[in-house]
Amino acid sequence: MEHYTATGIGARPAPVLRRYVDSYVGFDLRGLPTGVHCGPPSRALTAVISLSDPLEVAAGVDDGSPVARFDSVVGGLMCRSVAIHHDGRQRGVQVSLTPLGARAIYGVPAAELAHRLVPLDELLGTLAAELVDRLRSATTWAARFSALDELLLRAVSRGARGDHARWPRPEVAEAWRRLVAARGCVQVGALAAELGWSRRYLTERFRGETGLSPKTFARVLRFEHAHELAAARDPLPWGDVATASGYADQAHLVRDWREFTGRTPTAWRRGEVLLTAG
Repeated sequence: MEHYTATGIGARPAPVLRRYVDSYVGFDLRGLPTGVHCGPPSRALTAVISLSDPLEVAAGVDDGSPVARFDSVVGGLMCRSVAIHHDGRQRGVQVSLTPLGARAIYGVPAAELAHRLVPLDELLGTLAAELVDRLRSATTWAARFSALDELLLRAVSRGARGDHARWPRPEVAEAWRRLVAARGCVQVGALAAELGWSRRYLTERFRGETGLSPKTFARVLRFEHAHELAAARDPLPWGDVATASGYADQAHLVRDWREFTGRTPTAWRRGEVLLTAG
């Protein structure tokens, strides 16, 4: 019998940060089989800070994308999974940012980071080195989350002294909020009409801010919901996952799953060793 330990600790950021940061997750996984974890597309821009060995990450799964090593890495909004290569052990902190958080913390629109993996220090400079040092020297998850609050608040304060024209149109932020609230089950044309824009104009403005069109982002949100259901400890049958997450049928889910992960749902479940730690 294989033995493993898996620790996952989630936390909310300080209230003043919650427009910009969805969540923190600390993870410590040991004794799992060596493999490749599919980091799925989601609503969030993800930053991962390793507390041990460098992360080995590729921008696609099973597609020949080169593997790069990062002590800490930022990913923008994606339309495909990233491949996280591991030897059965991972220890670090994941920070999930909203698109607005990209501007507030990194000083760039989320669109500049879409479909990319970027070293954290390329965006935060010396603040990134201080953040990594603080997280690695802390001895508890609570202390690490407190350090994240402190340093991300400092990044927001630093950005607030810049040009306020950097901030996106409120209609774009509202479109993002409504799409997320509905888990992607929204007609883009109806949403545009409610905001007083044409569908084409909403699409241009939304893509210019996030890097994805509203239609593509809605697909990512439906997939994200399906992935959450499929990764649960007691997952639903695939047909029920498709229905619950807004797909027309299971075949539609399978097409999106293959596009977003590079694998069929069955092959994903068979190969995703980190599900063992769920």
